[in-house]
Amino acid sequence: MTARMLRLFPGQPEEVAVAGAYLSHRLHELGSEASPFVYASFVSSLDGRIALRDPATGESRLPAGLVSDTDFRLFLELQAQADCLITHGGYLRDLAAGRLDDVLQVGMQKAANGLARWRADNGLPPQPVVVVASASLEFPMPDSLARHGQRVFIATGAAAPPERVAHWRAAGYEVLIAGAGQSVEGAALLRELDMRGLRSLYLLAGPRMLDTMLRDGRLSRLYLTTAHRLLGGESFHSMLAGSELGKAGRLRLGALHYDSGTLDGTGQFFAHFEPWAHGPEL
Repeated sequence: MTARMLRLFPGQPEEVAVAGAYLSHRLHELGSEASPFVYASFVSSLDGRIALRDPATGESRLPAGLVSDTDFRLFLELQAQADCLITHGGYLRDLAAGRLDDVLQVGMQKAANGLARWRADNGLPPQPVVVVASASLEFPMPDSLARHGQRVFIATGAAAPPERVAHWRAAGYEVLIAGAGQSVEGAALLRELDMRGLRSLYLLAGPRMLDTMLRDGRLSRLYLTTAHRLLGGESFHSMLAGSELGKAGRLRLGALHYDSGTLDGTGQFFAHFEPWAHGPEL
């Protein structure tokens, strides 16, 4: 039986199939030379945790009970629509250590049924470009990127360690300077990627990248899965960890779905939001 979920907004409540729900957004068609389409996704508990952190080692982990088959399928549909995946050095370090799975290719997982064909049918190359954002430039490069023929850019700030910039350039990678300090800045990164013809950009780089894209007014859409459980814990990561966003943090709900059958029946909300640049002042 095909997995179903309930669309609560917009319109009257209606059951829809999970497969294809996010493909119907056709994100790869929404970007342009004037404005690349930048989207991010997160999975959160009701108390705002996206990951728990071990106070002793500083290592982070995705808690059990946040991700479901429905969420993973929708994540893969977002991935399938990207010209470019923007990740970060921390993810590559965790990947090399075996703490996280490799999600930098389309169509590799069982849940990705039909997504490689969908990319081909919609004029997208077999695999997206990958951008690694890093201030320190200390990370291993996974073999899977070369094995699948993916173009890779490394993005950093102007104050990044020059010896590390030289290291990656000597290894044959194009290093993009996208920020005045050591960290990558959203607007500067988009200028570099726009010049290279990339139009649909999926952020897999965590809270810091979300923060800079919001502050620079460059985020086009935020997808958020909310698991109906409280995690607690004194050491954790949330979607943002910087100073107050003010107007840059105002969002408007675009759609809301509900799956009551996930996570042992506790369920999840699946929502997406867009910046509310012209909304009333609060």
